Amino acid sequence: MASVTYRDAGVDIAAGDALVEAIKPLAKATTRVGVLGGIGGFGALFDLKAAGYTDPILVSTTDGVGTKLKIAIETGIHEFVGIDLVAMCVNDLVVQGAAPLFFLDYFATGALNVAQAAKIIGGIAEGCKIAGCALVGGETAEMPGMYAGGDYDLAGFAVGAAERNALLPAGIAPGDAILALPSSGVHSNGFSLVRKIIAGTNLGWETLAPFAAGKSVADVLMEPTRIYVQSMLALHKAGFLKGAAHITGGGLPGNLPRALPEGCGAKLLLPWAMPHVFPWLARTGNVAPEEMLRVFNCGVGMALIVSDATAAMALLRQAGESPFLLGEVTTAPGIVIEGVETLFA
Repeated sequence: MASVTYRDAGVDIAAGDALVEAIKPLAKATTRVGVLGGIGGFGALFDLKAAGYTDPILVSTTDGVGTKLKIAIETGIHEFVGIDLVAMCVNDLVVQGAAPLFFLDYFATGALNVAQAAKIIGGIAEGCKIAGCALVGGETAEMPGMYAGGDYDLAGFAVGAAERNALLPAGIAPGDAILALPSSGVHSNGFSLVRKIIAGTNLGWETLAPFAAGKSVADVLMEPTRIYVQSMLALHKAGFLKGAAHITGGGLPGNLPRALPEGCGAKLLLPWAMPHVFPWLARTGNVAPEEMLRVFNCGVGMALIVSDATAAMALLRQAGESPFLLGEVTTAPGIVIEGVETLFA
């Protein structure tokens, strides 16, 4: 039998080494106080004392981007899914009062394309810079036979910290106001349904979107998930934030209760503004309002429970946000949204 190599089996070690060298400056640009060492070791070290914590609690999250990756693969738009990956993790950290410290990624593909992978990891680095956390490492797995053609998958892992007495939620009571921070669009949930609806139309990814003037369908759908970390940490530091819910899969009905104490619910005010893609999806796919709210964020990327709505909104506007009043905490368990059909009219 002729001598065979790992490359003959579909794995290119040299390409992996080239990718590591390409991403080192990207990772270095995300470094922050507390990081020890850099990319290339067997593990990453972080010094909590150097980062300024006295009695820290570590908070960790993991997530992915879901089938939004299929659109990235089909369109060649790889620059933004890394931001999505970071957002899905760090937004879950900050609702618990934690500041993101460091991030690791897992990138798996059938055949490593260094240029493609560098774009993806470049997006991860950009997301880390927005969130204020360091990209300290990750894993690139080349697995021929597991992934076809240019297919790939992503997973992310974030670790943050909060002082023990600053964890959220805390002190939530009936009558507290609930504010919303707008989403930039679909974010990273519900794309299996989005793709099914698009497949039932005559629209292509490059077709001008009927729900956004001057943009293609792909441009709108690939808009990255917003990262709310800095504005929410500022709100928390000012003492206004009692709790928060990152509105992902499950929508408002599935995520807002996770931030509420036992025995409390919420009444949401209608209508609220949302990107035009959501009413379009509801009409085109004949999706019931209740299903829309359960699958998509429907324009609310983050729900904030605050002690002083007026002061909180002023601070958030100073931080560059466009908050609006979403509702209030009630004594009756459950999420009440009366007249929900008006949302998608």
